[in-house]
Amino acid sequence: MFEYNMTQVESVLSVNEKEICTEPFIKNREYMKKVIYALILPLVVVIGLVFASREGKSETSTKSVPQPLSEAEKKAALKQWEATPDGIQYKKWQASPAGQKVFADIATISEYIRDYANMEGVVTALTLPEGARLGFGLMVSIQGEAYILAFGPEKDGKRLSDSSNEFKDLQRLQVGDKVIVRSHNVSHAPKYAYPIISGDEVERDGKLIFKRAPRKDGC
Repeated sequence: MFEYNMTQVESVLSVNEKEICTEPFIKNREYMKKVIYALILPLVVVIGLVFASREGKSETSTKSVPQPLSEAEKKAALKQWEATPDGIQYKKWQASPAGQKVFADIATISEYIRDYANMEGVVTALTLPEGARLGFGLMVSIQGEAYILAFGPEKDGKRLSDSSNEFKDLQRLQVGDKVIVRSHNVSHAPKYAYPIISGDEVERDGKLIFKRAPRKDGC
């Protein structure tokens, strides 16, 4: 009887020991799982946010790139603008004798502009017409017709003797001086009674006295 009871006690003790040894392990394992989940979850969230941010930036950059207008869209936009007060005024000027004269004078030098060829001119005035807002410029006669020769805005505080004044040699010109002009562009505006030549290079007596500095964007 005693031996049987001892066996039962030993059996019970053995079972209790297993429970005692196993229970902490199970609890620890469950705890580690919770810790791992707690560490992984924020990481997953962060990675998701990073990818979402990249996709958002990609979509934004794609949307922000302006697409060139088709010819049909350009014509539609021009027609729409021509119906505005400014467009109506421009069309009237274009059809007027003053406008037709400007376009005829542009046609006179169009080949020189296209080929960036030498245009022989004579300085007729050292200032631009009153009210002009083209920066520094001169009036020149080319093939007997008057043109505005514009060079762009003057830098404030630049004296004629200042070595950094890019217009200093142009400012020394006098009425009647003969010059050679080269340009990539000629424009017009209803405000001005003459075509506007953008002065890119000017020579006098075989010496280059002005050359437009290239733009920072390389154009």
